Amino acid sequence: MNGTGRRGGVVARALLACLAGGLATSPALAAALSPEAARQLRESLDRIVASAALAGARAGVLVAELESGAVVYAHDADELLNPASNVKLCTTAAALARLGPEYRFETEFRVDAPGKAARSLYVRGKGDPTLTTERLWAIAGELSLLGLSTVRDLVLDDSWFDAEREGPGFDQEQGDRAYLAPASALSLNFNAVAIHVAPGSRPGERGRVALEPMSDFFDLRNETVTVRASARRRVVPSSVPLEGRQRIVVQGRLPVGGRAQVVWRKIDHPVLYLGHTLRRLLALRGVKVTGRVRRGAAPEEAVLLHVAESEPLGEVVRRLNKTSNNFVAEQILKTLGAEMSGPPGSWPKGVEAAEAFLASAGLPRGTYVMKNGSGLNDSNRFSARQLTTLLREMWRRFPLMPEFVGSLPVAGRDGTIRWRMEGTDAVGRLRAKTGTLESVTSLSGYAETQGGERLVFAVLVNDAPSRGAAAVRAVDAMGAALAAAGAKERPGEAVALGTAPSPSPAPSDAKARLQTYRRLGAAGDRRNLPFLRTALRTEGDPAMRLAVAEAIWRSDPDGDTSRRTFLDGLSADPDTVLRLRALAGGDGEPALDALADLAAEGLPEALARLLDLAPAAAREPALLDIWGDALVEVARTAPEETLAALRGAAGADVATRALARGLARSGERDHPFPAAVARIAAEGGEAADWARALAARLDEETRTAAAALRAPAASAPARSPNADPAPAGESRPGGG
Repeated sequence: MNGTGRRGGVVARALLACLAGGLATSPALAAALSPEAARQLRESLDRIVASAALAGARAGVLVAELESGAVVYAHDADELLNPASNVKLCTTAAALARLGPEYRFETEFRVDAPGKAARSLYVRGKGDPTLTTERLWAIAGELSLLGLSTVRDLVLDDSWFDAEREGPGFDQEQGDRAYLAPASALSLNFNAVAIHVAPGSRPGERGRVALEPMSDFFDLRNETVTVRASARRRVVPSSVPLEGRQRIVVQGRLPVGGRAQVVWRKIDHPVLYLGHTLRRLLALRGVKVTGRVRRGAAPEEAVLLHVAESEPLGEVVRRLNKTSNNFVAEQILKTLGAEMSGPPGSWPKGVEAAEAFLASAGLPRGTYVMKNGSGLNDSNRFSARQLTTLLREMWRRFPLMPEFVGSLPVAGRDGTIRWRMEGTDAVGRLRAKTGTLESVTSLSGYAETQGGERLVFAVLVNDAPSRGAAAVRAVDAMGAALAAAGAKERPGEAVALGTAPSPSPAPSDAKARLQTYRRLGAAGDRRNLPFLRTALRTEGDPAMRLAVAEAIWRSDPDGDTSRRTFLDGLSADPDTVLRLRALAGGDGEPALDALADLAAEGLPEALARLLDLAPAAAREPALLDIWGDALVEVARTAPEETLAALRGAAGADVATRALARGLARSGERDHPFPAAVARIAAEGGEAADWARALAARLDEETRTAAAALRAPAASAPARSPNADPAPAGESRPGGG
């Protein structure tokens, strides 16, 4: 080997070592935990498992030394639980082992005969989950440069997979969300379409709606309206299958001057979606398609014109696990089935191939349940011990280990745990796959302790009180405790992470800090997120933490993580909002405005949190009117959802009174909320009885409030000057 080759080998080995961790590496094998460090770690984990955050939940936990496999801690480690997206560990491990990190997905382009004009251009897919409009544009250019100028029919061959589009477990959830996208051997843009929405230039105009990519595959219905700047925003997109096409309907109210937004929705005919998009891109490249876009088989004698290859599987797996992409996981599983058992690929074939690999990795068939590749919904069961067994096996398989370990998100750095475990020893020292479903949270991977010991772990939590912060904080506390093992007093700090921050008196500069956070939130700049995340970690006062959480959401209003941060930051104690209002000193409505913006989008949790403010509103007349005005706006934008939230809510009586007063002040005769109540009241059953009672109460309260408004001003209820809506042309911070 020449010198260049030797240097290349050294560099390659160094890169592999870096990929293997993100875990700091030691010259020798990592040492075992000392008995004292192991004892402290067990005590810390016991306290977290027994904490109120996991009360009533089922938790399976196993922590072991990576090299020796010696168990450091176990709690119900053999109980089969729903692992959520931790199933992707099994899918990606099996794919890397059976297909190899260098495997590439192929899409073939064939013609009947060479020449400029083709009777048919055949597109034969083999499950590529990464094909995008950008790549398809490049492919269209390649076909043009190869001399193709005219095509009669565009024939799409998706026979590499079977006809099943919806995987096991997907049928448990109805909807058009992008994460429910169907599988297909020919797919584009993760089988989802981007819907761009922006307000018009003045109230009353249609909003601006566009699709990417656009083609005659779509039937776009724009039913949005631009409203005054002070109105609440709501965008309701829907994707509905038609015969061979897709209808996209966008409804909503868009405040003038508000932000543009992009939302994604799944499509139901992936093959035709790709075909019609390709037809349009070919036309832009000068290649005319004069006939139909249709499904059909590519004859074996058709001449191969071009093969489009994906990136290597190792890179596809890295992106899959970093972002926890359901669609890509299912495409890989069906591809695994096609390659191992022959086409067409199917879920049963894919699971069979995965189970064969798992058996070789130490997970006997029949000891777990695997139905799909993504972990979606209530379909799979694994134990914490089984997942740690798999993780240890993948660490030992050197040809696969760099790609597998390097695909896992890094705490505090990237992927689905970019914002988790910040400020702890886990940052940069823990790599793990997340899993999140309703009442389910999981985290499994590798961690390196302060002393350089390497640990493998799996934490599966089922029947958590909610999908929210408490259970996730507890799981993150376990991760922090693993990384802190052996460091004096660090495990105790990790346990503290698993509980809600303790209240602390606001320092004298609280008002100044509040102004800073609100100013940053109003800027709507995602570049402020690192600073705000640090502030969220360091603030001890719940009111100030809520202010930071609001600023985080306003900096990234369309982000799931930022929305979750804000909703989790709302304390169950309404006095937190009252303290925040007092600190603001009449300068707007911190927290309440942002919460109303989210509630107006119809989010059930945001509506519930808004109604939780009833006790505070009842104690403060000025807040009651401001809160009532917010409820009126929310009920205008999301009347059915508001009605559903009111039923059974603890603050329903106070909310009804506040709504009635707000309706009386607005003077609207055609507000949609009373009409929604009347629709439910006209139906039969218990809901109708409740709605009729609500209608009567609402009517009575509205008449009483209207009479009070007609009385002399001296008898009118007090109202804060900041209850007036924002003047026309002035948008709320964050576009709400």
